Amino acid sequence: MTSFPILSPIRRLQQIGEPVLHILGWPPHVPEQRPLNYWAQHLDQLPTFAQQSSLTVRYIQLLGLLDWEHFPERDLQCRWTRDPVPYAPFAAACLVKLDQHLPHMSQLRQFLVDQPPLLWALGFPLAVADRGPWNFDTDRSLPTARHFTRLLRLIPNAALQYLLDNSVHLVQTELQTKGGMLGQCVSLDTKHILAWVKENNPKAYVSDRFDKTQQPAGDPDCRLGCKRRHNQSTTPQPPTPTANPVPADTLAVGEFYWGYGSGIVAAKIPDYGEFVLAELTQPFDHPDVSYFFPLMTATEQRLGFRPPYAAFDAAFDAFYVYEHFAQAGGFAAVPFSERGGHKHRQFAEDGAPLCAANLPMILKYRFIDRSTLVEHERGRYVCPLLGSDTAQACPVNDPHWLKGGCISTMPLCSGARLRHTLDRHSTEYLAVYKQRTATERINSQAVELGIERPKLRNGQAIANLNTLTYVLINLRALQRLRAATT
Repeated sequence: MTSFPILSPIRRLQQIGEPVLHILGWPPHVPEQRPLNYWAQHLDQLPTFAQQSSLTVRYIQLLGLLDWEHFPERDLQCRWTRDPVPYAPFAAACLVKLDQHLPHMSQLRQFLVDQPPLLWALGFPLAVADRGPWNFDTDRSLPTARHFTRLLRLIPNAALQYLLDNSVHLVQTELQTKGGMLGQCVSLDTKHILAWVKENNPKAYVSDRFDKTQQPAGDPDCRLGCKRRHNQSTTPQPPTPTANPVPADTLAVGEFYWGYGSGIVAAKIPDYGEFVLAELTQPFDHPDVSYFFPLMTATEQRLGFRPPYAAFDAAFDAFYVYEHFAQAGGFAAVPFSERGGHKHRQFAEDGAPLCAANLPMILKYRFIDRSTLVEHERGRYVCPLLGSDTAQACPVNDPHWLKGGCISTMPLCSGARLRHTLDRHSTEYLAVYKQRTATERINSQAVELGIERPKLRNGQAIANLNTLTYVLINLRALQRLRAATT
């Protein structure tokens, strides 16, 4: 008895040959896929099934504002164990996830399965099948929800920063057509992000939820930090107790969380809204001032110049902040935090501080301070009366006279003097300080998009999602800007 081998369907199709398959109508025709920015400029060339989907057209018009054609894609020609998912359609899908308020990747995947025209427009590699008017299988065209989460963790943040960079350039170009300019005045602020761990759940029992040495098992990258209610105290603070210490969770100075911080630089355009110029996500134990230089460096690179004016809260009351904007011909509007006293310090014409008797103090010596965020040169100033050959009593009987006279140690740069001499009641200062509301409005939009409580357990994934959140905010604002100029 002769036996015949049992061939798989794929093997049978290979034996038939391609010419016969074309005659039989296989593979079915799938409309050509192109970058989203191409379809945004050629809506009339969309296939019929895509034109009939209002959701697909809306996202093509929103996401197609960006230059997806030059997105920094990874090498898809390497020998992968499975067909790789391009980063560009995945990043676009994450923007859809944020816009649709879908907390989990499983919800995003199901949303794309239910919207075949949108899946085709985003550019995912399609699994050909004789199904519906689109001739591809939506379920087999997408990776699993778990792989979606893995991609969010693995995609380089620099690739997503490209989208933010592109959105800023688009806003600049749009404003230049109207004779405007972006970034003359900026503001910087930070937003706390709660990690998805039980230590942040007040209903969960944790023996010591505020022990920074006990890393939460749910997120290896989050850190314990304090969100202060006020950066500038209006009432005298009690002295630090030397006995019977109070637990940190009972203090009233702020709120403690495990999580991250998101810092942004924003600019306001009157009548059009606010735009994000730069963003950075760090663990929550980083101070606010640590965001200053990375964010301002990114802002200058995108704008092509250093903004001359800026508005900050009292957490950024540091000499190098004033120095940074003074070099650009402007100033930084920052409230005085009263750290270290000397609120009403005055200076002589040569830059020397004045003592209590309004006499220029003498610079005794210089040294390099390496104990702060910025290494800088400081000077030690002493009493001018005791340092002279003809010593005489202090004319104002200052209490420090009996202890060796007035002594002051401060940075030698001009920013340290600007911190004290800036007129915080002038009309120009108040006008600049009002621009600080730009970051507050951006943070409000980010909270509405779910930035405060992400359903993720990895620092890189949270940083990537934050970048995409600000890209979406910029795209929405850019749409409003273009609608107002047409």
